Amino acid sequence: MIGRPTAERLPPWRRRLLLLTWLAAALAICVRAGQIQLVQGPTWRSMAERQHQTDVIVPATRGSILDRDGTPLAVSRERIRVNVAPREIVDIEATQALLREALGLSRSTVARLTSSARAWAVAPDLYAPVVREQLRSLRGVHLERVLQRYHPHGDLARGVLGQLQDDDGVGGVEHTFEALLGGTPGRQVIARDNVGDEIPGERVTMTPPRSGGEVVLTLDMDLQEIAQQALEEAIDQTGAQGGDVVITDPDTGEVLALVSIREGRTMALSVINTPYEPGSTIKPFTVAGLLQNGLVSLDDTVDVGNGVWEIDGRRITDTHTEGRISVADALRESSNIGIAKAAEAFTDGLHYETLRDFGFGGLTGIELTGESAGTLRRPDRWTSMSGESLAIGYELSATPLQLAMAYGALANGGLLLQPRLIKETRDADGKVVDRFDRRVVRRVVAQEVAEQVSAALVDVVEDGTGSSARMASFQVAGKTGTAWLDSGEGYESGAYYSSFAGFFPADDPQLVVFVGLDRPQGTYYGGAVAAPVSRATMEAALAARVTPLDRAALIRSTRPAPMQLPSQAVPSFAYRDEATMRPTQFADATGGLSLPDVSGLPTRVAVRRLHALGLRVMPTGTGDIRATLPPAGTRVAPGDTIDLRLSVKGR
Repeated sequence: MIGRPTAERLPPWRRRLLLLTWLAAALAICVRAGQIQLVQGPTWRSMAERQHQTDVIVPATRGSILDRDGTPLAVSRERIRVNVAPREIVDIEATQALLREALGLSRSTVARLTSSARAWAVAPDLYAPVVREQLRSLRGVHLERVLQRYHPHGDLARGVLGQLQDDDGVGGVEHTFEALLGGTPGRQVIARDNVGDEIPGERVTMTPPRSGGEVVLTLDMDLQEIAQQALEEAIDQTGAQGGDVVITDPDTGEVLALVSIREGRTMALSVINTPYEPGSTIKPFTVAGLLQNGLVSLDDTVDVGNGVWEIDGRRITDTHTEGRISVADALRESSNIGIAKAAEAFTDGLHYETLRDFGFGGLTGIELTGESAGTLRRPDRWTSMSGESLAIGYELSATPLQLAMAYGALANGGLLLQPRLIKETRDADGKVVDRFDRRVVRRVVAQEVAEQVSAALVDVVEDGTGSSARMASFQVAGKTGTAWLDSGEGYESGAYYSSFAGFFPADDPQLVVFVGLDRPQGTYYGGAVAAPVSRATMEAALAARVTPLDRAALIRSTRPAPMQLPSQAVPSFAYRDEATMRPTQFADATGGLSLPDVSGLPTRVAVRRLHALGLRVMPTGTGDIRATLPPAGTRVAPGDTIDLRLSVKGR
């Protein structure tokens, strides 16, 4: 019988072969193990760590945006996300009761959060930091810090501020200063279980985040609120599709208010990115250029005929002028023919340079992205009628901000300034990184020319197309504009951009105000719909409790008290009562005024009412109106100064 050979029966050579095979296999195993442990070890170790540990970016606290006085406009607000690990809970009933009390949740919601069928649950909202103290020591409840962007003033200045998208700034200051505001993110390591879920409580901060810096704007929130409220009311009253308001300081170039509203939204920024044909608001710069180059004087006259001028197949018309009028009167009455004929003294090059020097056709340099330069074609692209068109505000386009800065050049004696929206920037420790000082772009006209044009613009408001902007206490210089809107395929029928640009006090300007309304319905002339908004804005600025205005300088700029008229000649002043909208008379039979009782009214409303009576107003103190000096019922005359006695609320 032949059986299987045993090891002892194997030939020596086969035994050696088998031994070598075993040794080779063992050696291969050892080599492979060494390769895995020594050579590939770090790779496999790193892979295991990645599976069980994950790096997480910890967002930095975003820096704040403040107004000129340090009022927060956009801040990062801490909120708490509540996470629940039901299987870690020891006392389910006590935990549920505390969650209901601290978070204000229903029984059913808390029951779902604490159900043992779930390994991890997240509460449906973010909560105030106060819940941290209530829930910190609760086993099975894990709190996570979340940062939200918060705007204490709601939609005020939202177009300027911008917004966040995926924690990055989009539009406005948030985008322009993203690198400063965003800060430096930190890093945390979190532990995960075998299925990839986070292990509660296993977070280690490796690198702490560094907070972002601060941006301080030149905006004044009182003026911003005043401008936005006035614009909203005007849009509502006129049926306009939107509008813009710009308020600047003509001496520094600081932007004090910047408002754009389109289709009810304040996120618009058309004030810098949507140019339009300015119409008659361009006429002061035409006149300034003519005066600067010695081509005309304000006393020179032009023949406006019967209000119709046919030139090169085009008709230019006026509504209020006939015969010969002076250049000053052409500006006061906004005569298209008068200004266009005066502008014939320009060469094309000189006309272009004048408009270019005032900033048209170029960027203003404001610290926001998306600004439009508008349109100003070079003379080699002009037609035979371009000179006349440009003189009265057509064949060019400009943004409201460009117009405001150009009027600022007339107000400050002839210097075009770069607009300043940023006052300074600070790092996370509050140290000033950069200050943005006044910057003169160029001198546009001589001081005496600016003063001449300013005086003519006072006449526009006192006795011309801008009379609705006239104030009782101060002289205002300004100009109205009403321009057809071009859709890109020609002018839209019945569509206008109605505007007013001016500054006050005229003899020592502190504010430049531009107001524009897009497609007002019904009455659409700038003098009828935009000028009153400017007046309301300026009056409210005077009444603001905190204001960038120099009140001492304002006192020096008040109108002189008018001469006392015979009693029978004193007019009866009136205003509309805001509750009944009925005219209320205060003139008595002898021609004096019975001072109304304005105690308890908002300061801005009271100032507006007293100005409407021809009275000057000087607030004393801060807070609510408690009395006037002289007291209510006292007989006063137009031009008298009324002292509003204010007191802090609660005193």
